[in-house]
Amino acid sequence: MATFMEKPANVKRTWYILDAANKPLGRTAAKAAMLLRGKHKPTFTPHVDCGDHVIVINCDKAILTGNKGEQKMYRHHSGWVGGLKEVKYSTLMEKNPERAMTVAIKGMIPDNTIGRKAMTRCRVFAGAEHNHAAQMPVAWEK
Repeated sequence: MATFMEKPANVKRTWYILDAANKPLGRTAAKAAMLLRGKHKPTFTPHVDCGDHVIVINCDKAILTGNKGEQKMYRHHSGWVGGLKEVKYSTLMEKNPERAMTVAIKGMIPDNTIGRKAMTRCRVFAGAEHNHAAQMPVAWEK
């Protein structure tokens, strides 16, 4: 029996909603990354972008376990000398919870062309409202 290889033209993409309310930020990000890659499908092929669309809602209600809110830092660099910026995750979650979730999901996606294409299918919202009802998304409950 030959190994099945999914072809990019045959990929069926569905829309899923993940609710991050009262769930750890990292666990929600891991589920989103799994759905974006398509690893939940029996037809998963590593060299083909076979993932689905993901809508993450209620990011402002996601929780950080332990002391991560005060000890974990989000760092980014402008590219200039002395351009390192550091923000505590508690501050980032208060001011921009969508950015915190997006950074967490992006860190769990491969840094290649397939990963960059997968991140275009990720939609993150701070509240419970989203503007993708026309796509008829299904709630992911596993």
